[in-house]
Amino acid sequence: MPHGTLEVVLVSAKGLEDSDFLNSMDPYVLLTCRTQDQKSNVASGQGTTPEWNETFIFNVSEGTTELKAKIFDTDVGTEDDPLGEATISLEAVFLEGDIPPSAYNVVKDEEFKGEIWIALSFKSSENRSRGFEEESYGGWKNSEASY
Repeated sequence: MPHGTLEVVLVSAKGLEDSDFLNSMDPYVLLTCRTQDQKSNVASGQGTTPEWNETFIFNVSEGTTELKAKIFDTDVGTEDDPLGEATISLEAVFLEGDIPPSAYNVVKDEEFKGEIWIALSFKSSENRSRGFEEESYGGWKNSEASY
């Protein structure tokens, strides 16, 4: 299982369903990677084609397989409206290291509700240094016993 750092660049979204009938939507994204949640800035007044261009860092550990991006519209005085979500498999970024900005389908109630553009980058910390550390602590390679 991969261990390391996942860098998520939240670029933009388009084709989102307009949930505000009187005003322009103010969307934001809640990114979830296993037990870690991070929230984007609100794209005030950007409606159905918001741009964020924000970078988020997540620590990846055992059992991490996907990233969820839930999009909401900020509402004053009432609960924020869910606009949909995208589930992104992380298998490709674990293998490739970098995935350029790509479109992922936003779905709500099993219906297509637009797309979100996200770039991914993964830096492994697969205990690469462990092998060197173990060797530096001695062991048979450093023993002075002659047989």
